[in-house]
Amino acid sequence: MLPRETIATAQIPQGGELTLVSHGRDFIIMLGRDELMGTRMQYSEEQLALLTLQVLDNPAPRLLIGGYGMGFTYRAALSGVGENGQVVVAEIVPEVLEWARGPLAELTGDSLSDPRGEIVICDVAALIDDANDGTCAKFDAILLDVDNGPDGIVRDPNDRLYTRTGLAKAKDALNPGGVLAVWSAAQDHKFTRRLKDAGFDVDVREVRARPNNKGPRHTIWFARKG
Repeated sequence: MLPRETIATAQIPQGGELTLVSHGRDFIIMLGRDELMGTRMQYSEEQLALLTLQVLDNPAPRLLIGGYGMGFTYRAALSGVGENGQVVVAEIVPEVLEWARGPLAELTGDSLSDPRGEIVICDVAALIDDANDGTCAKFDAILLDVDNGPDGIVRDPNDRLYTRTGLAKAKDALNPGGVLAVWSAAQDHKFTRRLKDAGFDVDVREVRARPNNKGPRHTIWFARKG
């Protein structure tokens, strides 16, 4: 069995510690003993962006992504927003971007220099607030992959994103017809009800972690603003 090798660690503000490890040719980001993401199971994170783009009517959408991670969702979004689209990513751990430019550079490619993309070191809730108070333009879609789901909190302050108040703020930060897409490692029927109670039209899909229809089943909510 191949051993795991620790490459780097980083502290999460008001949270725990992230560890970047290598396992043969693969890379994994871990929180404690839990795997948050890895290069072997990236398909559902890419689908978070690609399926969202499929349901948007705007050919040049403005997207907000909560969490960079290994950049799977970000790069998938760039591949589908067209020449005039825009992808903004909120990432709270600066070292994650250092990893993207360092040990994960082959995976990252030239995506961080794409003029359609912007990485902001901040809480995604701050950019949602900025869209609500007019500091920045509203979004056609908000994609959240900052936890393992509404009940899989990596960082306690993220809990507010999934509350009634948080969902109302996300809805207000969207343009008409905009979509709030939320990735989760597991189903959560209570969260589905909460989205509907917030006034969203909700579609829930299951996506495999790997493109060969193998690996764990992950859940993505697509909540459209009427």
